[in-house]
Amino acid sequence: MKRFRAVYIIWLRDLKRYFRDRARIIGSLASPIIFIFILGQGLASTIGQNLPVGGGSLDYKTFIFPGILGMTVLFAGVFASVSIVWDREFGFLKEMLVAPVPSWSIAVGKVISGATIASIQGCIMLLLAPFAGVSLSPLIIVELIPTLFLVACSMTGLGVLVASRLKSMQGFQMIMNFIMMPMFFISGAMFPLANAPTWMDTLSKVDPLTYGVDALRGIVLTGIPTRYAFTTDIAVIALLSAAMVAIAISTFSRQT
Repeated sequence: MKRFRAVYIIWLRDLKRYFRDRARIIGSLASPIIFIFILGQGLASTIGQNLPVGGGSLDYKTFIFPGILGMTVLFAGVFASVSIVWDREFGFLKEMLVAPVPSWSIAVGKVISGATIASIQGCIMLLLAPFAGVSLSPLIIVELIPTLFLVACSMTGLGVLVASRLKSMQGFQMIMNFIMMPMFFISGAMFPLANAPTWMDTLSKVDPLTYGVDALRGIVLTGIPTRYAFTTDIAVIALLSAAMVAIAISTFSRQT
């Protein structure tokens, strides 16, 4: 019980920090809004307002909306783990490591709190769905929330894995930007991968966000053909989440 209480305390601490930082909540909406309404509208005027998808056509902002959900979860989940680097710089991580609880409980608490925060930000993004031409029924929302959380677990696990190896905020931000931007763009979030070059198609298959975006698109845009079956997407995301969390725990357990 002491181990699980430690997980709960870390989860609660990070959530309190998140809800008390209103600038962070408001700022987290800036990038998705820019991508949907500025970049999305600009690309739509260049490549055509309607995008050919599955033998039909779809408004470009509608097409990229699930991808922006994936981007929100990716960025929020990864940068939630920056608190590990922050705690290391200010000495609080050392205090947690000497506590009479196993270090894996700290890592699990960070992953769950980061995934929860990322899921909350993804749910906030759902408020923009009508402006992107997306209609969300209660059933779709019920399907979206656990899918968002599962994707967030894999992304947060990646962030915890990297954060446990770095000692400065600047280094973490540089490394994660180098990792996240390619993950986002080759995931199919901004354009269909059907006619992508071979090298990009190959990279997309090893990109965990590809399966998350594909699953979210299958839920949000009902009737639109997806790249993989929904069960395949969920299975791959679940396996990747378990692998990321396990590696993150192993790496974090070697902290001194």
